[in-house]
Amino acid sequence: MLELPNSWVAVKLGDFVENEKGKKPKSESKTETASHSFPYVDIQAFEENVIRTWTDGVGCRLCYETDFLMVWDGSRSGLVGKGMNGALGSTLVRIYFPSMVNDYAFYFLQSKYQQINTRAKGVGIPHVDPALLWNYDFPIPPFNEQHRIVAKIEELFSELDKGIENLKTAQVQLKVYRQALLKHAFEGKLTAQWRAENQDKLETADAVLKRIQQERTQRYEQQLADWEAAGKQGSKPKAPKSLPPLTAEDLAELPELPEGWGYIQIGNLLDVVSGNTPKGIETTKGTEIPYYRVSDMNREGNVVSMNTSATYLSEKEASEIGLNIYPAGTIIFPKRGGAIATNKKRRLAHRSCFDLNLMGLTNLPDSLCPGYLWLWILSLDLASISDGSNVPQINNRNVEPLMFPICSFEAQALIVELVEARLSEANQLDQTLTIALQQAEALRQSILKKAFSGQLVAHDPNDEPASVLLARIKAQRTSVDQKSALVIRRTRKETA
Repeated sequence: MLELPNSWVAVKLGDFVENEKGKKPKSESKTETASHSFPYVDIQAFEENVIRTWTDGVGCRLCYETDFLMVWDGSRSGLVGKGMNGALGSTLVRIYFPSMVNDYAFYFLQSKYQQINTRAKGVGIPHVDPALLWNYDFPIPPFNEQHRIVAKIEELFSELDKGIENLKTAQVQLKVYRQALLKHAFEGKLTAQWRAENQDKLETADAVLKRIQQERTQRYEQQLADWEAAGKQGSKPKAPKSLPPLTAEDLAELPELPEGWGYIQIGNLLDVVSGNTPKGIETTKGTEIPYYRVSDMNREGNVVSMNTSATYLSEKEASEIGLNIYPAGTIIFPKRGGAIATNKKRRLAHRSCFDLNLMGLTNLPDSLCPGYLWLWILSLDLASISDGSNVPQINNRNVEPLMFPICSFEAQALIVELVEARLSEANQLDQTLTIALQQAEALRQSILKKAFSGQLVAHDPNDEPASVLLARIKAQRTSVDQKSALVIRRTRKETA
C-alpha cells in the first residue's frame, strides 16, 4: 500500500469502482430514428465525438457522461477519456467512481496509461491486463482536498502545456529554417560575397558541363571495352545522353541563378534507376552485398550500411536472379505508396541492391561534389513530384526533368561547408528541443505522482477525513445492494 497522509485512505481500484465492458449491438441504424435513439459509443465516438450508428439499446450496456471510458482492446489500450451518454462499444469499458471529484479520478487513470498500455496482454490484439488495472492502490484524499489537487494539477499543466507549445513551435520553425537554408544555397545567396571576391577565378557552368560530358563518354567507352572483353555477356552498356541546351520555356519558372551558373535536367546528369524484387531473393545465402527494402530506411542517419539490411547475397547470386548492383554513394528513396510521404533519402555506404519500392540516382560525375548533390536531394519534397494518385508513384518521368543548379566545383564545396555547419547547429538545437519535450513529459508524470501521494497541496486539518467519506460510500453501496436484493426476491415470489 502507498504511504499516504493520515487523512487519506487507499483502496484496491477494483474493489472501489463500478466497471462494465461494452457489447456489440444486435441492431444498428446509420441514422437516428424513434426506435434507434441510443448513439453507439465506439472508439471514434469516444475520441472524436463522431457518432456513426444508433441502436435500440436491446442487450446493450449503457454508459453516461458521469462515467470514464477506457479503451480495452487494441494498440491504445488503457487510454482513458470523459464519458458520454449512449450504448457502450465492445472495445471500451465504462468506469464509474462513486462520490468522487470526477477530474481527480480522471487524472489518476491518466497517470497509469503508459504502464497499462506497455503491459497489455494478448497475442495479435492486445488488451488491458485486468490483474494490473484493478489491483492499483487508489489513493482517496478528503473530498475538499480532491478539489484543491485538481486545481493545482490544472494550474501546473496549463503552464507546462504553454512551454510544450513553444518548444513544438520552435521545432516547426527549425524545419522551415532548414528548407530556407537549402533554397538560398541553390540560388547562390549564401555565397554572393565570396563569388564577388573570386569571380575571375571561377569555372562557368558551361565548362563544368563540358567536362562532365567528357567524363561520361570516357566511362561509357571503358564499360563498352569491358563488356566486349567479357564476351558480350549481359546487357550492352548504354551510350551517355548528350547535354542539350535548355530552352527559354524550360527556364521560365525557375529561380534566377548567379552569373556563371546554369541548370541541367538531373536525368541528363545522373542515371535514374529502379530496384527490383526477383524470385529467390529470400533464399540467398551470400554475405558481401546487402539488399535493401523500404523498411531498412527507417533507421536514423543519412546512410544505409552493411548492418542495416536483413538480406545479403553474393555477386553470383545477384547475377543469377537478375539483380543490378549499384555503387557506394548511390542515393535511394521510396518510389511508391505511403512511404513517399516520409520523404526519406539515404546514401549507400557499400555496393548494394534494392527492391522495386525504391529508386535511386547513381553514377555521380567526378566534377560534381557528392555533398552538393546530397544537399540538393535533401531539399526535394518527394510527395510534390509523385503522380498524386490513390497509391502515389514516382517514376523516371517524374525525376529526370528536375532542374539541377550547376556551378563551379569550388562553389559547390563552399556551399556544402556552409550548409553543413548551419545544419549541424540546427540539428543540435533540434536535439535540445527534443530532450526538453521529453523532460516536460517526465515533469507531467512527476506532478501526477506527487498529486496521488499527498505531496502536491497543503492538507487542511478541518477537512472531513477520507475514511469518513469511504464509510459513507460503503453504506450507500450496501443500501443499494439490499434494495436490489429485495426487488429480486419480490420478483421471484411474484413469478412463482
